[in-house]
Amino acid sequence: MTSLLPDPAPDFGQPIAVLKHCHGRIRKQLATLDKLLAHLPEFGADAQARQAAAAVLKYFEGAAHLHHEDEEQDLIPMLRALAQGEDAATLQALAPVILQDHKDMDALWQDLHEQLTAIAEGTAATLSASAVQRFIQRYAAHMEREESTLAPMALRLFGPEQMAQMGAAMQRRRGIGATTTTVAAPAIGQAVADLRKDYGQASLNETDAMDDPMLQFTQWFEQALKAEVNEPNAMSVATVGANGRPSSRIVLVKQFDERGFTWYTNYDSRKGHELDDRPYAALLFFWSELERQVRIEGRVERTSSEESDRYFRSRPLKSRLSAIASQQSAPIGSRAELEQHYEDVARQAGEDPARPGNWGGFRLVPDRLEFWQGRRSRFHDRIVYERQEDGSWTRLRLQP
Repeated sequence: MTSLLPDPAPDFGQPIAVLKHCHGRIRKQLATLDKLLAHLPEFGADAQARQAAAAVLKYFEGAAHLHHEDEEQDLIPMLRALAQGEDAATLQALAPVILQDHKDMDALWQDLHEQLTAIAEGTAATLSASAVQRFIQRYAAHMEREESTLAPMALRLFGPEQMAQMGAAMQRRRGIGATTTTVAAPAIGQAVADLRKDYGQASLNETDAMDDPMLQFTQWFEQALKAEVNEPNAMSVATVGANGRPSSRIVLVKQFDERGFTWYTNYDSRKGHELDDRPYAALLFFWSELERQVRIEGRVERTSSEESDRYFRSRPLKSRLSAIASQQSAPIGSRAELEQHYEDVARQAGEDPARPGNWGGFRLVPDRLEFWQGRRSRFHDRIVYERQEDGSWTRLRLQP
């Protein structure tokens, strides 16, 4: 087994060195995990095994997620803003792989989490060798990709300003040097009509808006990531029922590209039935921290079975089991009955359950996108794009 004491980290004035140091700590935890796999059959969940399992759990439940956020919200967006030519082409190919790695490693980690928790608590002494090896191999390949390409690119492209900006963001993410301000609560009887905020962070001019609305959305989404907006991928999906009444709910967008905006759900849910009957919807992203919203309208289609299968396999095991167990939107007698149904499914499904046929993806193919930027005195900026019959886009300004 290995020492659990962390090595001293570089200063945040050297953010790329901090990321490399994190890789060293990840490799140390992966080595501990590998040794634990060999230790358990001989010694069981003894004190050493429990201590090692607790250390691995603590790291991958906390620091590892912060490391991924450093890359997703700072490193990659900042590189995209600076990269040109061959660097830009390399980044365009590599960044989606890095981001998918994070999702896949999170899914693999979920399979190990329960086993390690039981070992740390001394209630079990088994660890899946195949799950451990998949996790170690995926992380090792991922870190090699970053160290051979992303880190050298950042060291070439980032100047002192970018290094300071990224280091400061990493510190904020970890609560280092953060201050807390106490704000008095409003009077209990304050009228809702008196609640207002004047906007003024940014503007959206015709000369600044891109010709392609999907590129404009990508730019704003990356800025939302960089600004650490709370759940920037959360969007409202509004549909219309057979009675002509609209309904809306919040879901998470899982992919967006030139084809449209994709999310996953139960096809037998209320929104599933409404979209089957009336395949049109409206989406809304609201990023209050940036005083921005994006409204999107268009036709909705189902994703292919292959796409739905691929995404379903990437989900944590418990999320897959929940999707199988829940007849979404259907009534049920009690929470206890719902949980019993989940337990029944969990016992029967095994470690790699298949996607149920009534669960999969929807993709909204946009024909209208409106970008809204809050401005002072409610004199907001609104730029709308509309798709033409030949596939091109028109762009115009709307009055606030």
